[in-house]
Amino acid sequence: MYILIAVVFVIGYLAIALEHPLRINKAASALLTGVLVWVLLSLEPDSAAHLTADHALSERLVEHLGDIAAILFFLLGAMTIVELVDAHGGFSVITDRIEGTDKVRLMWILGAITFFLSAALDNMTTAIVMSALLRKIVKNKQDLWTFAGMVIIAANAGGAWSPIGDVTTIMLWIGGQLTTWNIILKLLAPSLICLILPLVWFTFTFRGKIERTPKSVSTHEHGGLSRTKQLLVLFLGLSALLAVPLFKTVTHLPPYMGILLGLSVLWIVTELMHLRSSETTAGQLRVAAVLRRVDVPSVLFFLGILTAVAGLEEAGHLTDMAQFLDGHLGNMYAVNTSIGLLSAVVDNVPLVAGAMGMYPMEQYPVDHSFWELLAYCAGTGGSILIIGSAAGVASMGILGIDFLWYLRRIAFPAALGFFGGVITFWLMWH
Repeated sequence: MYILIAVVFVIGYLAIALEHPLRINKAASALLTGVLVWVLLSLEPDSAAHLTADHALSERLVEHLGDIAAILFFLLGAMTIVELVDAHGGFSVITDRIEGTDKVRLMWILGAITFFLSAALDNMTTAIVMSALLRKIVKNKQDLWTFAGMVIIAANAGGAWSPIGDVTTIMLWIGGQLTTWNIILKLLAPSLICLILPLVWFTFTFRGKIERTPKSVSTHEHGGLSRTKQLLVLFLGLSALLAVPLFKTVTHLPPYMGILLGLSVLWIVTELMHLRSSETTAGQLRVAAVLRRVDVPSVLFFLGILTAVAGLEEAGHLTDMAQFLDGHLGNMYAVNTSIGLLSAVVDNVPLVAGAMGMYPMEQYPVDHSFWELLAYCAGTGGSILIIGSAAGVASMGILGIDFLWYLRRIAFPAALGFFGGVITFWLMWH
């Protein structure tokens, strides 16, 4: 069963990658893979070897689903806020100020905005916001996907040097392996290189002019809202997203509680805003209508792939992989680089969790270079494949990016930035 579980995961992964040729939605393949992995795990006679004595397999599944649900509720809340701001024309306030059609200039502007916004929010939320903005700026699908690819790289690079920018840095920060200012000091330069090298690549390979989305397409559904109301909804939406780290710090509650609080406030404000509007005018602006526009298949895809990875973790595959890397590579830089590359294939959270369990603080104390490089590699390596990071999965669902297209067009510049950052870290801190 041990080998069969790995085979099922590989086949499911291939089905996700070949979504368009097979004409089977990636969410269906991911859900089937996740369920089958756990079914096989339940049939494994030695599965109890990987479980604590007082926990049954079903209880472990419930625990994993609790962690997964926290991510899904955060994703749902963030996507709903973004859609609500979009429906009220909030993003047009920003996009109307982004002038010009030069691809290179726009690429650098959007890359810089994403990089620093991701450090303040987190990479997934930033990718959701920027994907919504891109839809309002770029009309051509290929150009749109290329900009989105750069946004994914920039979001992951920006999240790597901030203690709240990526779930893996949050894990290491809360776990005591890293301190706030040390993360910023040690990882800002490598993360910048991870951003700049792909931007330089696209500067020479992505020239020309973009076809902008006509403003009439961006504004015809806004129900004739005044600019003041658009600004109010934009302000409340961004405040709801930006306040999540502060909410978590103050209350010590999970981030999804913060995002749901922000959504509920924005929901009430927009309902009050449309009390005196006709049903025809306000119908498409109410949250009930906006919820129909949220991409539910993307959420189900996220559920399936995370459930499958949790099954691999439970079966011991990820622990065995980490021990194999440690035994055969040994070198800190080689181990962390390999973990970064693996995070492009499987979720970086269990990989980092496995590394935190394998290497005690006595071996690598607080702010050791091992933890710093692990935060960088696990945070940015996922950019190489679109399903290797939460930012990639969110953008894939919102913009319908094809897996194989991303592999052909974005994987190389993403890898260029990733390895450039590793080399920069080595040169600065070795």
